[in-house]
Amino acid sequence: MPLKGLNILEFSGLAPGPFVGSILSDFGANVTIIQKRNVIMQLTGFLDGGKKSICINLKHPEGVEITQKLITNADILLEPYRPGIMEKLGLGPNEMMAKNPRLIYARLNGYGSQGKYAQRAGHDINYLAISGLLSLYGSKNTKPVPPVNFSEFAGGSMVCIMGILMAVIERYKSGKGQVVDANITEGISYVGSWLMCSQDSMIWGKPKGQNLLDGGVHFYDTYETKDGKWMAVGAIEPEFYKVFIEGLGLNIDEIEQMDNFERNREIISKKFKEKTREEWCNIFDSKDACVTPVLELDEVDQHPHNASRNSFIRKDNKVLPVPAPKLSATPGVSSSTKPIAVYGQNTREILESMGYTQKEINKLFQNKIIFEDSKSRL
Repeated sequence: MPLKGLNILEFSGLAPGPFVGSILSDFGANVTIIQKRNVIMQLTGFLDGGKKSICINLKHPEGVEITQKLITNADILLEPYRPGIMEKLGLGPNEMMAKNPRLIYARLNGYGSQGKYAQRAGHDINYLAISGLLSLYGSKNTKPVPPVNFSEFAGGSMVCIMGILMAVIERYKSGKGQVVDANITEGISYVGSWLMCSQDSMIWGKPKGQNLLDGGVHFYDTYETKDGKWMAVGAIEPEFYKVFIEGLGLNIDEIEQMDNFERNREIISKKFKEKTREEWCNIFDSKDACVTPVLELDEVDQHPHNASRNSFIRKDNKVLPVPAPKLSATPGVSSSTKPIAVYGQNTREILESMGYTQKEINKLFQNKIIFEDSKSRL
């Protein structure tokens, strides 16, 4: 696996941070989560498969000392807090990189390490709003509607991973680590570069909801079928549009592509409701018309294309994607198939590997400097 041998230290946080650790784990890295007492991430626990967990009281000097030792032996640190938190704990990049010059110190937060909003709380919708991209979502005469968690994972997690891996490559040259300063607002803005740069092109130029790619035309839209399901149409190029119209059983001369958008949409909507989604798939699966079914989550693994590529797996009746991209020589293995790290379950094991004696470990437990879930010892 490509990242085998890299030791990652992940400080527990909300979804974007654990997702970074999850992807690194999928591709072979050893990931240990440092959890604070009584912090159980019910919403992100499924991202902790294959990781180890140690629970440390970071408000106690001895807890900070243990953490410093862990960081000294780590390749990469993942930190999801607001600016200044780690510095107050004595765990900031200046202190830690002085002790471990090869350390790659990855910081992932909402608004960045400085600026007016740096210390403010936020979520996906807020970061999209500040990036300017939220203004592009929604349809004509409606309020902006954000895609679910698009910015946190695409602009946050994935951009942070890109920075980490670039730092790993650079470290092979210099032998030194560096700070990866990632934040969701700037990350999603970067991911949305094409949207920003293309605003003056023919693709946009009209009010929201009236453009080529935001629902303004009949040949780039979704349509309901007879059985209440949906088909997606992206027949932009004339050659695809012609095949699309013919597949519907309509006359291309009567359904002009670049005119009468609303009239044509009504005609096409009525046509799609004449057949079920399966019937339309039987027609368009053999045609190059950019027409596909809108699949529900519980059926994506059963679609012939996805099934042929083994794009998804099932676990506990949930459909989950396999690691992407697929590497020919060193493919990833989904951490979702591995046991989920139980709160503090590896605390004793990790301290033993660091050279602590059983007597010292027991004393740390007694003094409430370290913790473990009682179930993890059963």
